[in-house]
Amino acid sequence: MMTLKLQLIVGVVLVLGLFVILYMVKKRSLDLKYALSWLLVICFVLVLDCFPKLLDKLSRLLGVFSPVNMIFFLGFCFSLVIIFTLTVIVSRMSERIRKLSQAVALNEERLRRLTGETSIEGSENKQEQA
Repeated sequence: MMTLKLQLIVGVVLVLGLFVILYMVKKRSLDLKYALSWLLVICFVLVLDCFPKLLDKLSRLLGVFSPVNMIFFLGFCFSLVIIFTLTVIVSRMSERIRKLSQAVALNEERLRRLTGETSIEGSENKQEQA
């Protein structure tokens, strides 16, 4: 069982974390779609902090021996979800970067053909001579 002092400290830290995430979303340094999972977790932990008996009931319901083990289990599950989500995002971004690089290369080739230059390096040499 948590002491009232520990509950207050955890509550204050969670509320500060909530404000930091909302501030980052407002300043557009964090996308809302990425912040939502963190906001949900903070709200969930804040509810557990305010009502510690809920954690006891949840751990008994799921057959976990100790509420502390339940917290570690939930943290592990959340970490796996975040890692999977970030892996999907990195894969999508990698594909987008590849397509964008190919489009830029094709546009450079078209530009080179339109201007009649044999290569981009040739145009740099002409600019240096001028």
